[in-house]
Amino acid sequence: MAEQDAPEWRAHAAVGALLLLDTLAIGYAPAGPWDSASFSLGVIGLTGLGLLYVAWYRCTFKRRGLIPWLDLWQDPAGSSSKALVAGVATIFTGWVLGNPLQELVPDPSGLILILIGLLMLINGAYVKLSIGPLAGPE
Repeated sequence: MAEQDAPEWRAHAAVGALLLLDTLAIGYAPAGPWDSASFSLGVIGLTGLGLLYVAWYRCTFKRRGLIPWLDLWQDPAGSSSKALVAGVATIFTGWVLGNPLQELVPDPSGLILILIGLLMLINGAYVKLSIGPLAGPE
């Protein structure tokens, strides 16, 4: 796909970064219909993370979508190892934010990071198994 045909990702990245900045630094959120500003702040943060993911996907793969299919990867073996390491690091960071640094971040921060880290581990393990023991005959 030519560079000019690639979907726009900068707007998603900018809005996602602003929403995440609000969640982590500014902390402004309306009470919303559920009458809970902290819940609204969590929704704002998750929306920001979602937009940042869409921006990353579009920038990396030069196409619309959300799922990085295995055939899009240039180096599945190396990338899956990196995904596994990043998953473990994200889980550790989530634990740190959820325990010793709990007073400095919004309450569910550690839980959300641990969830993201587990999804990274699942993705890395899936790729390792797909190119290894579960690979079909060539």
